[in-house]
Amino acid sequence: MLIGLLLALLAGSLVGLQNIFNSRVNERAGTWPTTTLVLGLGFLASFLIGLAIEGKRLFHLEHMELWFWYSGIVGVGVVVCMVNGMKWLGPTYTISIVMCSQLFFALLWDSFGFLGLEVVPFTMKQLVGVLVIGSGILLFKFGGAREIRAAVASREEA
Repeated sequence: MLIGLLLALLAGSLVGLQNIFNSRVNERAGTWPTTTLVLGLGFLASFLIGLAIEGKRLFHLEHMELWFWYSGIVGVGVVVCMVNGMKWLGPTYTISIVMCSQLFFALLWDSFGFLGLEVVPFTMKQLVGVLVIGSGILLFKFGGAREIRAAVASREEA
C-alpha cells in the first residue's frame, strides 16, 4: 500500500509538472502543435523504454477489447482541454478542477461498473467528499478576491 501511495504522489507531481510544460509550449506554438509534441514524444519515450524493458513482449496484445485501443484518443482530449483551461484559469485552478472532476467521474464510473469496472456501491459519504473538495476549490478561487481587489485599487490610487 505504501508503494501505491508513493506512486500516486509521484504521478500527481508529474502531472502538475507536465501541465506547466504543456502550458509554456502552448503559449508559443498553439494547442495542436503542443498536443502533437506532447503525445508524440510520449509515444516515442514509452515505445523505446517499453522496448528496452519488455523486449518482444511489448507487442503481445492478445485478449484485448477493441475499445481499449481508443485511450490514446482520449489523451488528445486531455491535453487539449488542459492547455486551454490553463490559459484561462492558470495551473492551480485548472488542476484543482480536473482533480475534482476526476474524483467525481471515478466515483460515478465505479458505481455503475462503467467499461467493465467492478461495481463499487455508491455512498453519500463519497458524494459529500467530492462536494467538500469542490467547495474547497471555490473557496480557494474566490475566497480572497475582495482583498486582492482592494490591494489593486489602493496601488492604482497611489
